[in-house]
Amino acid sequence: MTEIKSFKPVKLICGIIYSLEDIRKKAVEVLTKRFGQPDLESPSFPFTFTDYYEPQMGKNLKRYFLSFKELISPEELPRIKIETNKLETEFKLYFPEMERPVNLDPGYLTASALVMATTKDFAHRIPLSRGIYAHLELLFRRKGIKLLDWTYPDFRQSEYHDFFLKVRQIYLAQLKSISDGN
Repeated sequence: MTEIKSFKPVKLICGIIYSLEDIRKKAVEVLTKRFGQPDLESPSFPFTFTDYYEPQMGKNLKRYFLSFKELISPEELPRIKIETNKLETEFKLYFPEMERPVNLDPGYLTASALVMATTKDFAHRIPLSRGIYAHLELLFRRKGIKLLDWTYPDFRQSEYHDFFLKVRQIYLAQLKSISDGN
């Protein structure tokens, strides 16, 4: 019989789609209060691969990522996605003139993959719990990133890859520190 082992901790990340710098700053503040200090933040990238969010969020959208110092259990992802959805609703209190001020996309990074949470079902998505699915976005290889047929167009950008590879380096160092007992 094969021994069942606990999952390794994973690196929490969150993508933020926004139109105004004040919204991005507020999102970082709120996420930091809830999930702890970030250890890496990306530049803001133009979000031009779809106009899906424009009716609710406006034009000139940008996407920004941050990763958090504290590792989490992968089983926490559904709870975190539900919580970030609630935070999106609360953002209407800070920016009442906007229908949807922010989109928060949590996920996690492992040594081998980037997994994002979603509420939308599709053939390649795995049900987790409470209406939340895991969307396998990217695979990590020794020398880079492997894209998948369903990798979102914006996640195909080399600038995103640069950020996620840096997050992966931090994560691998954290795992080594844990295994070394530090």
